[in-house]
Parts: sequence; structure tokens; C-alpha cells
Amino acid sequence: MSRDESIGLYTSHTVKNIIRFLTLHLKDFDVTPEQWTVLKRLAEKDGISQKQLAMRSEKDQPTLTRILDILERKKLIYKEKNSEDRRSFLIFITEKGVTAKDELSPFIENLYEDTILKGISEEELEVYKSVLSQINANMTKG
Repeated sequence: MSRDESIGLYTSHTVKNIIRFLTLHLKDFDVTPEQWTVLKRLAEKDGISQKQLAMRSEKDQPTLTRILDILERKKLIYKEKNSEDRRSFLIFITEKGVTAKDELSPFIENLYEDTILKGISEEELEVYKSVLSQINANMTKG
């Protein structure tokens, strides 16, 4: 089996399974994994520009715009004109958004602890994260 199949496809398959699993379990909260990532990053640093939020949540601008529109319709965030740059908005989490984040954080942590990472030791997780970190570093070195 080639490295592409044993590493690339296996990694892709695992990521898709995690997203599918989280999507299924987040249905009751009316939030997708993508929306959750953005909400969580915004809760960590409120009142930032869309560009900053895109970097923090690792989303491209069109994807983030779509997610923000949905989160705004759900009244989990709101936008204000940036007084320093009229072309941009600052993004804020609402009280409802903070409540959703506070409910979802332990729920998602439990999903990881009880199911996704079940039977995997802390040492194995550290090796896993280290390997992923090295793979990412290898690809970002110019």
C-alpha cells in the first residue's frame, strides 16, 4: 500500500468520520461542527474583525461569511461596523451565543472523551498530536 493510501486516505477518512459523528450529535443543538468552531473561537476573543476570525478559525473568507450569516440568523453573534475601517465589521458573540458555547463545550468534550478517544492513552494522544504537528510543519516549510 502506498503512503498516499496508508496516510492520506486514512487521515481523510478519519476526519470525515469525526465530522459526521459530531454533526449527528450536534443536531439537537442546531449547530454544525463548522459553526461550533467559529463560535468557540469568537468566544475566546470577542469583537474581532472577520479577517482575524477567519485566521483564528482556519476558514476562508467566503466560508466564514456564510457561517457568520447563519450564526447571526440564529442570534448567536452580531456584527458592527468597524469604526477604524468602514469596509469591515467587528464580530461579537451574543448572550445567547455564550450560553450555547457554555452548554456545548462540556458536551463536545464528553463526546471526545467517551467515544472518539476511548481506549487511547494520553501518551498515545501526545504522539499523535506530535506527528500531525510535524506533518503540518513539513508542508508549510517553503
